[in-house]
Amino acid sequence: MLRSMSKRALASVSAVALLAVAVTFRADARQAHTAVAWDTAATAGYLDARMDAWWANAKRLKTGDGETRCISCHTAVPYALARPLLRQVQGIATPTSHEARLLDTVRQRIAAGSAVQPYYDQNESKQRESRGVEAVLSALVVTSAAGDMRAADREALTRAALSRLWDAQRPDGAWDWLDFGLEPYEAPDAVFQGATVAALAAGTEAGMKASNDDAGRQGLERLRVYLRSNVGAQRLFNQAWALLASSRLEGILNAKQRAAIVASLESRQRSDGGWSMVDLGPWRWATREEPFAAPGMTDAALLARSDAYATGLIVYALRQSGTPLSAASVQKGQQWLRSHQVPGAVDDASWAPWRAYSLNHDREHGGPRGEPWRRMFMSDLATAFASLALL
Repeated sequence: MLRSMSKRALASVSAVALLAVAVTFRADARQAHTAVAWDTAATAGYLDARMDAWWANAKRLKTGDGETRCISCHTAVPYALARPLLRQVQGIATPTSHEARLLDTVRQRIAAGSAVQPYYDQNESKQRESRGVEAVLSALVVTSAAGDMRAADREALTRAALSRLWDAQRPDGAWDWLDFGLEPYEAPDAVFQGATVAALAAGTEAGMKASNDDAGRQGLERLRVYLRSNVGAQRLFNQAWALLASSRLEGILNAKQRAAIVASLESRQRSDGGWSMVDLGPWRWATREEPFAAPGMTDAALLARSDAYATGLIVYALRQSGTPLSAASVQKGQQWLRSHQVPGAVDDASWAPWRAYSLNHDREHGGPRGEPWRRMFMSDLATAFASLALL
């Protein structure tokens, strides 16, 4: 299946001429613009093709009188964050069909009210976790697309999505989150990272406007307190997300916390300029106490390398939170990303512009865990965040 998907990706890439685009940055008010060339067309083509695969394979959910697909942390959410910006640097104003479908999915789910099938409904716990995840991801999709919506539609849909977000919030300021013992997004520690995603949505201009009522203001304050109070005990991966969220929503980190996170992230940068997911743990899966172990066999050699998800996420978080382009950590990280973008290869089922690998199972060498569609989930994240770090 992924082989045919790769061909679709290459066809999509060819349609936009496979040209590297010069992307312009401003380091700070005193620094001149610096042009950095990388292949945005290949990146966009891959992400579009992966959304083709997602709609074809994702779980079907009863929604009112019809059905929708679930929205995923690993494929749909990074697409919602990165694809609009890729369009902009290519001079394309109209949202892609996948951007429109993500927004329509949220619109249908909200309109259906309680007549919706949860992402997972096998027991009350999973229903509760699904409700929290969907509320957060839906808010992110809507606020990411707000600039492309008509004013009346934007206000109504954003207000509905943010109302549902605050409705689903727990008293402690976080949201229930899916726990299948899978890192990094479906394990107990993912609750904190989910709260940072909520902050990314709520901290946008549209999110803040939609939260300008008692429920929204109280929800924002609970969220700030939760993140600020818990960030010090989090693994470095979650702290990177908190740093990113602090660039959208004020009051998450104080200056001392921000400086400590930046120093910790920069201390983990490798000599090649990249970062590795294995260094951003501890990864605990479903275990509360050491020794921690993945649920399946993993490829230790692949995981030991610098990878594009860790590198893209950290460079993006550093830049968004105010670290200048001239900083050595950013310069080296961006250079690692530019030098590790992989050209498309016909009939290569493992092709992505940037790769990252599963922390849970070895998906690279066949067997029941090597199914091509799931193999690329971490590379979906890697490709989206690598592009965000370079845009």
